Amino acid sequence: MTDAEELRARTRTLLEEHPPATTDRTDFLRARFDAGLAWVHYPVGLGGLDAPRALQSVVDAELAAAGAPDNDPRKIGIGLGMAAPTVLAHGSDEVKRRFLRPLWVGEEVWCQLFSEPGAGSDLAALATRAVRDGEDWVVDGQKVWTSSAHTARWAILIARTDPDAPKHRGITYFVCDMTDPGVEVRPLRQITGEAEFNEVFLTGVRIPDAHRLGEVGDGWRVAQTTLMNERVSIGGSRIPREGGMIGKAATTWRERPELRTHELHRRLLDHWVDAEVARLAGERLRQQLVAGRPGPEGSAMKLAFARLNQAISGLEVELLGDEGLLYGEWEMRRPNLVDFTGRDAGYRYLRSKGNSIEGGTSEVLLNIVAERVLGLPPEPRNDKDVAWKDLAR
Repeated sequence: MTDAEELRARTRTLLEEHPPATTDRTDFLRARFDAGLAWVHYPVGLGGLDAPRALQSVVDAELAAAGAPDNDPRKIGIGLGMAAPTVLAHGSDEVKRRFLRPLWVGEEVWCQLFSEPGAGSDLAALATRAVRDGEDWVVDGQKVWTSSAHTARWAILIARTDPDAPKHRGITYFVCDMTDPGVEVRPLRQITGEAEFNEVFLTGVRIPDAHRLGEVGDGWRVAQTTLMNERVSIGGSRIPREGGMIGKAATTWRERPELRTHELHRRLLDHWVDAEVARLAGERLRQQLVAGRPGPEGSAMKLAFARLNQAISGLEVELLGDEGLLYGEWEMRRPNLVDFTGRDAGYRYLRSKGNSIEGGTSEVLLNIVAERVLGLPPEPRNDKDVAWKDLAR
């Protein structure tokens, strides 16, 4: 069993052999992965050492103290938070060796081809088809609300492979090469004026069967691995005390005393307490993740994240009065990163509207909390045993 002292020794050896001050950033990250210090709980040879997940903090602290570069998780969040755990849990050995190293280093960006125009909240109703043709699958369909599709090299994709099966049982999970012929990415401009999301059209895209994750028709179960990790990634993000949206509102409150009223003060305090509760609950969620249990509680955190962001950003606009209605820039941009708190109060207010849609709508998450956390009876479903091709659409 690898312990903390051994990890410190391995980390110091890495730093001696690859001094951060004189080593190219990418070369350092590759060396870190090969030393098993990327994610220590992963298997040996895949960036880890089969060590307890909680010991990652030992490595991170040593590297931070030495000024070593990181892999910029904000830029590769979908790869790290969603693709990697799914590849590890359901990919073949060849798939794991091929994808995990460049994913962690950040040499290859990933996106997520799940949502569709006719199957967003009801993801299992998706209509993108994959048909077997020899050693390949041929994929046709359309995806939407795809973050990072314009920068991604790879995508995790779910597609329908058996329309005669009920909707949850006729789906298969693939890794799609975004540079292949037939993949078309179009910007999707949002209410903020930016186009961080995309539409992705798939026309006769050939995916080798070797890039399938899990069994044919078992894609819904594989997708649950992705979705649980996604909600933890969004709702359980580590932020400092009075960070995120509440930090922006509190700063405005302190710097602009002329805007204050008793009523706004009361509401700001209520939101501050709620934000602190959410922050501490997020820490508990991360401890659960450290133990390898990204459970359905992540849905509650993601739900709280969306509600708080919308309430606090609304209060900040209200606090600023007419000034809060100003909007600095509405030029279409194609950002590589999702920025929830950047720019001005108007931007934060508009961007927060997407928080209750992206990563699972609030309505879907309420159902998950009700059924899987609270154990309440599930909603009646009249499509449970009906072939997907016979469903009304």
